[in-house]
Amino acid sequence: MAEHRTTNILMAGVGGQGVILASEIVSEAMMRAGYDVKKSEVHGMAQRGGSVTTQVRFGTKVYSPLIPDGEVDILFSFELLETMRYLHLLRDDPIIIVNNQKILPPSVTLGNDRYPDTIPDMLAAQYSRFHLVNALDIARQAGNPKALNVAFVGALSRHFDIPESIWQDAIAAILPQKLVALNRKAFALARQTI
Repeated sequence: MAEHRTTNILMAGVGGQGVILASEIVSEAMMRAGYDVKKSEVHGMAQRGGSVTTQVRFGTKVYSPLIPDGEVDILFSFELLETMRYLHLLRDDPIIIVNNQKILPPSVTLGNDRYPDTIPDMLAAQYSRFHLVNALDIARQAGNPKALNVAFVGALSRHFDIPESIWQDAIAAILPQKLVALNRKAFALARQTI
């Protein structure tokens, strides 16, 4: 394999969205494609709907699981407002893939704050490689909204020159057998529609 500079993916979301599982699938796919892969996770208050991030780094040789500030190549965000939290970590001309989902933080549900409605417009105006994905709708089309995270990985997979079969094998390796067919379908649907 040719020399490959390290690619840095920051995955962000809210507890319960399946961010960690998505990072496991991406890491597995990259390993199967022949890359050295390192991964780091921060759960925070995940069980209470708090922020969850994972960092996935892959390349010819990766020495640390942590992405240096200003070197995120791809921000892969499961929730609109969570995207805003990590923009300061991006390198110039990043890829930003955002799931079009709002999960209201407690300050909004309590009436203390307002959820901003202009996030997609602001991101589209500022970043040329911004992609908004409705992974929940794709997961529903596949048969179960709980497959949102794997559908969303299907959208991410389009940005890498890795055969779909490797991604599908990674899904089968990570998920319980009874969930493989549904999630493979959600992944394929997202990959086709993005």
